[in-house]
Amino acid sequence: MEADTNIITHWLLNVAIAIAIFFIGRMVVKWIVKLIRKLMIRNDLDPILVNFIAAIANAVLLLFVVVAALDHLGVDTTSMVALVGAAGLAIGLALQGSLQNFAAGVMMIVFRPFKLGDFIEAGGVVGVVEQVSIFSTVMKTGDNREIIIPNGQIYAGAITNYSARDTRRIDMVFGIGYDDDMLKAKKIMEDILAAHDLVLEEPAPAVAVAELADSSVNFNVRPWVNSGDYWGVRSNLIEQIKLTFDKEGISIPYPQMDVHTDK
Repeated sequence: MEADTNIITHWLLNVAIAIAIFFIGRMVVKWIVKLIRKLMIRNDLDPILVNFIAAIANAVLLLFVVVAALDHLGVDTTSMVALVGAAGLAIGLALQGSLQNFAAGVMMIVFRPFKLGDFIEAGGVVGVVEQVSIFSTVMKTGDNREIIIPNGQIYAGAITNYSARDTRRIDMVFGIGYDDDMLKAKKIMEDILAAHDLVLEEPAPAVAVAELADSSVNFNVRPWVNSGDYWGVRSNLIEQIKLTFDKEGISIPYPQMDVHTDK
């Protein structure tokens, strides 16, 4: 009878210690996760990454606490750890695509090739970045469509960030006829660029002969503008140059085909 009492007392003591390990361990885990979160915020990491890493750290540390508590109760935790590992491997193999997107999302959040509000071309889509999450990125196109792109698809290819620099160069080509006054046409384009309020003085705009093509003399016209003014200025310059050429009698050739038939 005394032996049974000792066994029950020992078992109850172990249960009490295991419960203490669990609750004290949970408090320690909470403190560690809070410390990790503070360190990441202090290092200016993205809030998405902070929350995700904190959640992972919390789950892993709690797992260690649970294993320690069960081990004190005499449970064989070796097989349990092996089972968790096997389950993790199986889940990883089943979610290879998701894990790839997750890894790409972490890389993008850490290295920041773009930020919210940037106008970019990535993953075969051109648009404004509206949201970056761990697994996907949400972009809004120019015609107001919302497109969700897996992060793996974005990070695996080239990313063009049109908003990364304050200024952009507009590259345009204008052709005039061989019978037209080349110097006059060049002066017209230079004057239009110089008079435009949104064309920057530095770097200076450039107008230069590009090539003597089959049916036209082509000019490269390259003004610099603020990035936000790019599309508006480009359209306006094309319109102004075309209208001024028409007014001054300078032609803009278009491809023609002569067809000869045998009688």
